[in-house]
Amino acid sequence: MFQNLDMFKTAMSMARHAGVKQALTSQNVANSDTPGYRARSVTSFADLVPDNPRELALRTTRSAHFGHRNSLETTPVETRANSDPNGNSVVLESEILNSVDAKRQHDRALAIYRASLGMLRSALSKQ
Repeated sequence: MFQNLDMFKTAMSMARHAGVKQALTSQNVANSDTPGYRARSVTSFADLVPDNPRELALRTTRSAHFGHRNSLETTPVETRANSDPNGNSVVLESEILNSVDAKRQHDRALAIYRASLGMLRSALSKQ
């Protein structure tokens, strides 16, 4: 009955995605004055999750793992086109919005986790 807890897996994946998004945003802000730096962003979490849960593929970290896919497929990162004369494409206002969005996504993942944990506790408790 409790062998396949997809809600916990989804909440964990959403929290990890928010962490990657926040890390890329902080790198972009740190390099906002670096000539030639291109801002990077991660694909939205909704685009990464397939409509059919059976389409979810295994994720691996090393090429020795079974079913390995390269790192570009496991962490989809996009670069933005140049916008400044020095070749830097970081827009601080956009990075602030990305940071807020990452925090909201992380908070949402924690709320899903807490709600799922509460439902699991109530199902297991003796009434």
